[in-house]
Amino acid sequence: MTQLRVRIGILGLALLAGLTVTPAATATTAGTSAAGTPTVEERRLDGAAPQEILRRSGFDTVAPELVRALGRAASYARAERIVAREGARLWRRAVDRAQGRGPAGGDLSRDDDRPLYWARLGMTREVREWNPGFGLTGAQRVRLLDDLERSSRGHDSVRYPPRTGPHRGVKRILVTGFDPFTLDRDIRISNPSGATALALDGTTIRTADGPARVETVVFPVRWQDFTGGTSPASGSPEGTVERTLRPYLPQVDLFTTVSQGRVGRFDVERTNGAWRGGFPDNDNVSVTGTVPVTDPASQPQWTTTTLPYAEIVAAHTGRFPVYDHTSVTEIPAGGADPVVRADGPTPGSQARAGGGGDYLSNEIAYRATLLRDRLGLGARLPGGHVHTPVLQFGPDNTDPATGTVTDPEFVRNRLDIIAQVRAILTVAVDATAPPVP
Repeated sequence: MTQLRVRIGILGLALLAGLTVTPAATATTAGTSAAGTPTVEERRLDGAAPQEILRRSGFDTVAPELVRALGRAASYARAERIVAREGARLWRRAVDRAQGRGPAGGDLSRDDDRPLYWARLGMTREVREWNPGFGLTGAQRVRLLDDLERSSRGHDSVRYPPRTGPHRGVKRILVTGFDPFTLDRDIRISNPSGATALALDGTTIRTADGPARVETVVFPVRWQDFTGGTSPASGSPEGTVERTLRPYLPQVDLFTTVSQGRVGRFDVERTNGAWRGGFPDNDNVSVTGTVPVTDPASQPQWTTTTLPYAEIVAAHTGRFPVYDHTSVTEIPAGGADPVVRADGPTPGSQARAGGGGDYLSNEIAYRATLLRDRLGLGARLPGGHVHTPVLQFGPDNTDPATGTVTDPEFVRNRLDIIAQVRAILTVAVDATAPPVP
């Protein structure tokens, strides 16, 4: 991985390559932390930067509104409805703000994904600390947190038009994004993949083959949520990726998982590997080992993109160059040491990093494409992973201790990345559209 790591910045390193570190003793997620005990993520909420972001977007009212609503809940069933409703309202409010609908709520630019992230953490912390008079079991609290997570990430609000009548021929695209991460390095960080999800959700892209409807969801940067199984929240052995995408993949014409990658470039990742490299997640939990999935006996070491990478790379989609990224790290068949392969894996090898590294960006790509294949969709469904450039602050605003939470270049970079993802999707739909009879 040395060659790969030299070529990327510190931010890109985290989602791309990861670092092998000693596993933490216990995984904590928004669904499994003890009642009344804030998670590592939630404790960051009290920092000056998160509070400024909430205040300058108007999202500082979100958690207090949830508290007031829960104060009127006289039963667990009522609390469930309130949490699901308020989570969905947060998602819709963030999408509306990003797409220019309704009040901005402050002077923070509308394209910013961070108000959604920090407001959600404010809500989960309130639910974790809530002690209603009717009593709340540990399992019930976990369920409330799970409902809040899913509804506030758009996981249960994906809606495509019917394929009949006036919507006949409308293509369906599914895009995923991520929360901000590496927050202990710079708590001001934004994630352009999450911003892209907010900007594109429910929008229509005009392609040469006609209109295409885009629906989006956002995922947490937490190992345990991806693992599933041990969490009582879902009641399912599947992790959040499979649980969320399974209902939608058979309906769509194209999907792409998106995350932040290298500095100054887009990458279409050719190959994804079944390996976790151990870089700490947003709860400072580290996990190293094979990506855990259902039916591990049939689990492949590698999965492959079905996105039209050649056409995407050849097109002019924006100011950042786009690459067909083929490098992986493997342990060759019969070998013992990891080897970087510029042109993809060799037969019988064991994965140690996909093109997208060995962190959660590689894992979401691996899980989504494995699900595609296990559903029998691989031959016809274009799908894979796109890494965006690292979202950088302006050159005079790089010190997290003295810098501001935003600046003009930071906003310009994010808007350009969003626009280029939209253009890449347009090219991908055009390249995979069936020929006109």
